[in-house]
Amino acid sequence: MASVYRTLDGIDFDRTDCPALPRPDTVLLTTPDYYDVQYVINPHMSGHVGSVNHGVAMQQWKALRAVYTALGIEPHIVDGQPGLPDMVFCANQTLPFFDPLAERHGVVLSRMQAEQRRDEVPYFADAFSDLNYTVESLPESVNSPFEGMGDGIWHPGRYLLWGGYGFRSAPEPYEVLAGLLGARVVALELTDADFYHLDTCFSPLDEHSVLIYPGAFTDDGLALIDHFFTTVVEAPEEEARHQFACNAHCPNGHHVLIQEGCTTTENRLRRAGFKPIELDTSEFMKSGGSVFCMKQMIW
Repeated sequence: MASVYRTLDGIDFDRTDCPALPRPDTVLLTTPDYYDVQYVINPHMSGHVGSVNHGVAMQQWKALRAVYTALGIEPHIVDGQPGLPDMVFCANQTLPFFDPLAERHGVVLSRMQAEQRRDEVPYFADAFSDLNYTVESLPESVNSPFEGMGDGIWHPGRYLLWGGYGFRSAPEPYEVLAGLLGARVVALELTDADFYHLDTCFSPLDEHSVLIYPGAFTDDGLALIDHFFTTVVEAPEEEARHQFACNAHCPNGHHVLIQEGCTTTENRLRRAGFKPIELDTSEFMKSGGSVFCMKQMIW
């Protein structure tokens, strides 16, 4: 049954009641040719307008692409476009999905909150159409923002969607997504503007494990996370808030791509059985994003 759940006492299913979901095997990346900080739409951008070193940013992006390639994950490249400096953060413009029961894959297009980013979405609609994906849009009757996989994150191995709301996405779209996709949605309210997207404070590692910054959530949200994950790795505030420790990405259930210097978080990940791979995303952190923001995993 497709439903949205916001509190633990409303849960009427087990994780294993959700259909098994294969891991996506392709990573979509967007070139940073036009990446820059030209405006302020989240707290991390403040003080960084005009400060991007474009040559360094390109090298950091190439290093990220090389790691995915080395891990055997095929990159699919979408070219960045002039006038869209945040298009490189390609987790935000769509929510890819694979319905394991119908064997149907597609994307739901985002409705970006910030006017500066709305023109990014059609380029990804075209890119996914070229890949023969079903391209879905939220109905016009839903007059609320939704920012793709910045806030909508699939539970590894299960057809279960985690949905963040409070800053860049609203709660209402998740009701529509639950019906559109035929998936259960666990909705988490975000409480700290530094963690404006779910992917800044919540990074699923495998079906049983997740990396979080607990200070970004309500007590109800933490109870839901603890219910569905056996292992909850907590990043310390300094590393989560200033080094984007939780904007890490685990593409294969073992390796965790993470901003360099998150020493405590990396040690906790190792103790939980994961292998961190450090990357330097410092130029992209100026705009409020790191590894998870810079990729989109697709089936």
